[in-house]
Amino acid sequence: MSTAYVLINSDLGKDIDIIAKIKEILQAEKDISFEIQGVYGVYDIIVKISSDESATVRKIVTNQIRKIENVQSTLTMVVIEEQE
Repeated sequence: MSTAYVLINSDLGKDIDIIAKIKEILQAEKDISFEIQGVYGVYDIIVKISSDESATVRKIVTNQIRKIENVQSTLTMVVIEEQE
């Protein structure tokens, strides 16, 4: 199982819109599980994405989440599978 945590910085006041868009994207994907939360601190949103295919996780982060309007930046941390 490939798991990634994506930390997202958003434009001021746009976090709710971005969370809704990410939920829409991830609910349309097959064979993944996810959690998404707004957070206080350096980042505005945290997303946990898991899939049996690491390529699926990379594709979602690179081709979809990072391209959402009002996303300023992302930091993706991939879990070391051997340590799970």
